[in-house]
This record gives sequence, C-alpha cells and structure tokens, in this order.
Amino acid sequence: MKRLIVLFIVIFAFTGICFAADPVEGYWLSIDRHGKADSGWHIYVEGGILYGKILSMSDKTIPPLAYRCKGSYLNFPIAGNVSQMPLLGTPWIFGLTSVKTGEWDGGYIVNAEDGKQYRCKITYRQADGKKFKRDVIEMRGQLLRANLGRSVYWEKTDEYGASSL
Repeated sequence: MKRLIVLFIVIFAFTGICFAADPVEGYWLSIDRHGKADSGWHIYVEGGILYGKILSMSDKTIPPLAYRCKGSYLNFPIAGNVSQMPLLGTPWIFGLTSVKTGEWDGGYIVNAEDGKQYRCKITYRQADGKKFKRDVIEMRGQLLRANLGRSVYWEKTDEYGASSL
C-alpha cells in the first residue's frame, strides 16, 4: 500500500512539472519610452506555438481596424486581409517556438500601428531586486533582413490589468 501511495505522489508531481505553464504565458503590459503602460497583452501557447494579442490600449482614440497594415504577412496565423482585422484580439505576435523554459524564438511581431513586421524573440526575466524589480519579459524585435533591432521590457500583470487600459 505504501508503494502505491509513493507511486501516486511521484506520478502526480511529474505530471504537474510536465504541464506547468511557461513563465512567458500570461498577461503583460507593454511599456513605452516614458515608462507608461501603453497596451495590455495576453501571451498564450496553442499547439506548442506562442501567440500574443492586444487586449487593451491606453489611447482611447484607437481605430477599430488595423488599417495601416498590409493585406498579408509572412506566416500570419489568420487568413484574410490583415488591414481589415480588429486591432484588439488579433494575434500580432505569432510563430514563436520554445528554445527552453522562459525563452521563445523564431517567430514574428507585427506593429499594428504602422504595419511593420519584425522577427521576434521573447525571454522571461525574473525579478531579482536589482536590475529587474518586477517579473518582466524582454521583447526583442529585429528587422527581417538585418540583424538590427531593439529590446523593450513588458511588466507582468493580471487579466484585469491587461484588459483595462
């Protein structure tokens, strides 16, 4: 009987480890150059691929459609004319695969405000009390045909925080 209980505990613990969410998954606030939250995002995994969609934006005059976007983009996950898709709820981050826990690469991000597509890498940075006061993700965007890019840091939040800008 003791063996059965120990076996059950081991299987339960192993199952929890295998199905634990990656720390990149969840709700995040993108931070502008002035340190203010400008949009709330939901980052999620479907079929082993990482996606991200905007839930809210601080600019109350945002257009309902991504009219500045092109008609299509390389590997965009939704069929149709992208410039006719809603700004909120469309997966603007897509195609990333896991490198290791907390690190995703090989996908894209489309800046729906200006229509530009970039290669994207996302890395989770746990709060350490020094450089990172809070849990953040490092969003690295690079030009498609060059190794030029920049990183920005998004702050962890909850669903309400991401949805209520």
